[in-house]
Amino acid sequence: KTAYEIRPRDWSSDVCSSDLIKTNTYKDLFHLHLESHRDRPVLFHLTEADWEAARKRHRMLAKKLRVTVGSDNQIIHEALKTADFMITNAVPPRERFRDIAPRLKWIQTTAAGIDALMPLDWLPKDVTLTNNTGAHGPKAEESCLMGLLMLQSRLPEILRNQQNHVWDCICTTPIAGQTVVVVGFGDLGQGAGRAAKKLGMQVIAVTRSGTPHRLADRVVKASRIDGVLPKADFVIVTTPLTADTRNLMSRSRINLLKKGAGFINIGRAPIVDYDALREKLDSGHLGGALLDVFYREPLPKDSPWWTTRNTVVMPHISCDDPRYIARLLDTWFENFERFLAGKKLRNIVDRRLCY
Repeated sequence: KTAYEIRPRDWSSDVCSSDLIKTNTYKDLFHLHLESHRDRPVLFHLTEADWEAARKRHRMLAKKLRVTVGSDNQIIHEALKTADFMITNAVPPRERFRDIAPRLKWIQTTAAGIDALMPLDWLPKDVTLTNNTGAHGPKAEESCLMGLLMLQSRLPEILRNQQNHVWDCICTTPIAGQTVVVVGFGDLGQGAGRAAKKLGMQVIAVTRSGTPHRLADRVVKASRIDGVLPKADFVIVTTPLTADTRNLMSRSRINLLKKGAGFINIGRAPIVDYDALREKLDSGHLGGALLDVFYREPLPKDSPWWTTRNTVVMPHISCDDPRYIARLLDTWFENFERFLAGKKLRNIVDRRLCY
């Protein structure tokens, strides 16, 4: 029987007994700790039910593990004393991390972006960090397909007219043949590229390296982004947030966008100068925007974004699937099998690039 330890179902109750965690009963098993913070959306909580379902899907591998499940750091210090691996939806304790987690070999984050963990100076060099890259592409593709068609048809304006009881026959051309500039071409960016290609659009990808890609008609280095932004009928921001990408879409670059261009951000808010973007939207220079990420989330009730002209506000859901944690655990088990075989893990975060 697989050995694992489950805390009570009541999130507010005490969790696994420290005596259980300290026991040597399972000394021949690897210890995996699952840690959730309740301030994260429920979609990203690592629950007993999630683990039990994954255990049944991966019975043979699960027999090599004992598992503790915690929330809000209630047992994390005890758990990390013996943990070999951790899956977490939050930032682990940073102070004296190696002293707290002397055996830890591998941390898996539930997210693809690791900006919340930066800088990584707290993370020992011998601890492998993996992210959830690859989990978001299919939903990102659908969201970008929806967003592109929505903005092309000027649906935000039509819906505002409906609210104001205004009958205005707004006609638009087909989207095929128009140009989309995709900033970042990883998992999310490629999803955006697939969506654009299905619509018959021209795709210009902006990447760190400028390496050609089959989904893009043209790829340019980020240092040459100014040369392609004026060509964009639409811009889709998908890049991770790093020191290099922060404010990449600055005021001066937003000023390069042509009149009527559409703007989509499913990456991170600090990549874009949102004040400059809002001014361009409110003035009517830009045709519309779909924004899934903001500087403060949840978006405050008094935020001007709720009423910004021709803007669709999405509550950071464009790339997420209700099966998110199930797929994450399946991916983790695939990597665990690689770990046991001595193979290199997939989705290792490059500490130099921060993704």
